[in-house]
Amino acid sequence: MTPEEVLARLDAPLSLRRRVGYLAVALAGLTGSALVGLLWATEPGLPPRTAAAFAVLVVIGLCWAVFGGWAVTRRTSLFARDRVVAGWLGLGAWLVFTVGAAVITVPRHTLEPSLLAVVLALGVVAVVNLWAARRARAALLRRRDTLAGAATRDE
Repeated sequence: MTPEEVLARLDAPLSLRRRVGYLAVALAGLTGSALVGLLWATEPGLPPRTAAAFAVLVVIGLCWAVFGGWAVTRRTSLFARDRVVAGWLGLGAWLVFTVGAAVITVPRHTLEPSLLAVVLALGVVAVVNLWAARRARAALLRRRDTLAGAATRDE
């Protein structure tokens, strides 16, 4: 395969399978936000901390919906930018959820070690996903630059 052919494949837009996956992410985010919003709207007199938790969940779902819509509408190659954005969204959602849950839970209850282990494990997964996405993007960009240099030398 020549450098030009590899560059053409690297510059290709998202495949149908990935587009359908991102559409599913967008719909899941919208559905989750709608369901939590409906529950929030139909339960009068919720405590402020519950209303705040519902608001955060709605915002997180909407962020995933916007991300899915953004990824589906891209007409050019993303060079794993979509994975990096998803990694940051996952890490941000984990941070907001963890801080909010700690603020709500710690003053009233003791922390269960098993619950703390699950929250920390989810944080590790979020960090590892972001790290892997950034690494994959850097590798793709290096490969693109190397191939572009080889293609210009061949001319």
